Amino acid sequence: MAQKHIDEISGVETTGHEWDGIRELNNPMPRWWVWTFYATIVWAIGYSIAYPAWPLISDATKGVLGYSSRAEVAQEMASAKTAQAGFVDRIASSSLEDIMADPQLKQFAVSGGASAFKVNCAQCHGSGAAGFPGFPNLNDDDWVWGGSLDQIYQTIAHGIRHAGDDETHISEMPAFADMLDAEHVKQVSAYVWSLTNEASDASLVEPGKTIYADNCAACHGDDARGNRDLGAPDLADAIWLKGEGEAAIAAQVRAPKHGVMPAWLPRLGEPTVKQLAVFVHSLGGGE
Repeated sequence: MAQKHIDEISGVETTGHEWDGIRELNNPMPRWWVWTFYATIVWAIGYSIAYPAWPLISDATKGVLGYSSRAEVAQEMASAKTAQAGFVDRIASSSLEDIMADPQLKQFAVSGGASAFKVNCAQCHGSGAAGFPGFPNLNDDDWVWGGSLDQIYQTIAHGIRHAGDDETHISEMPAFADMLDAEHVKQVSAYVWSLTNEASDASLVEPGKTIYADNCAACHGDDARGNRDLGAPDLADAIWLKGEGEAAIAAQVRAPKHGVMPAWLPRLGEPTVKQLAVFVHSLGGGE
């Protein structure tokens, strides 16, 4: 048997491993560490017996305790739904005015509406409901179809230009590129922009005003404040849905973009739509 190598400096036996003149000392682990390691092995075996642990072909071991985290979550959700059922039933049977008049019911509706908004509406309007280009900001007081509680409910329930819903909001701005030449489009764009900003060319404003009166005032109004019955937006409030500036206005005049919003009532049901309406109304821009 070969003689074991002893390190000259420490006096400790080496393992026999050597690399580039460096040897490894054979220092055993502390006994407390070894026993702790053994204890973790015993704990792991016990855990795999008591709880679901080992995957099988189409299932997994159940564990002698029969515990399931999924079942626990399902039970908690069922309990939460049971606790909410009374409020949901009251919301379903109450008018929007009655919900707003009941502080407890209103608080529940706002909270429930906020949750539903994050799941169904935030993708377009943003998590804070501030909107994106082409998707309106729900925090301000600019409402194309009206910002009262009933009007917000109507918009959410039946959508905008949603095919298959007879009560959906419908409006369609003509493509004026088929009716106005390029110079006229430039003039009316300058006029609309001048309502809230300084036009790039002041000489275009007056002729643009005439073109506006002949082609646009019927929907947007003589004062350009819009018409909610027609879904015609306010052009004099410095809030721009499709993009701001004379070039963006001209593009909308030539070939307008028409957004579509789903009708949420068939998808979410009456109680959830009411909660969404109360929540959106509570953001600060509701009338």
